[in-house]
Amino acid sequence: MTAFDDLYAANATFAKEFENSTLTGRAARGLAVVTCMDSRIDPLGLLGLNPGDAKILRNAGARVTDDVLRTLVLAVYLLGVDRVLVMPHTDCGMSKVTDSDVHALTSEQGVDTRSLEFHTVPDQDEALRHDLMRIRSTPFLPRDMPVAGAIYDVHTGLLTPAPRQASDAA
Repeated sequence: MTAFDDLYAANATFAKEFENSTLTGRAARGLAVVTCMDSRIDPLGLLGLNPGDAKILRNAGARVTDDVLRTLVLAVYLLGVDRVLVMPHTDCGMSKVTDSDVHALTSEQGVDTRSLEFHTVPDQDEALRHDLMRIRSTPFLPRDMPVAGAIYDVHTGLLTPAPRQASDAA
């Protein structure tokens, strides 16, 4: 018995009824969603989407990192994305610690993480504004591409759109 046998067994069951073999790698609804890795979030379900409708980019805190920007460039120019939703959530673990806290915790285990930036979120509203501006201002994406932010409430299932800024496109 391995640590992954339960997953392989579940996949065998899933594959017996698999119906998505005709999907392409393109985002059928032209959407990319940047959200957190939190397992309480079901991006497709909460947005009324189906497999193949959107590109889902997940990381700790739903932050727009260099890797997220790289992935968005690929999604836009190769995979049919023409709009982006950045969707952090309430009760996020990344808003409960600082980078220094994480470095201290790992150091207690003998692991030096000082070369890593964890992009913790001391102020979720400010982080969301920053990340939206990062997408809107990058020279690598279309300037007129619609970009929005919304905070997902993990206790109610509701999205609260971020206030639009005067500089918001479309």
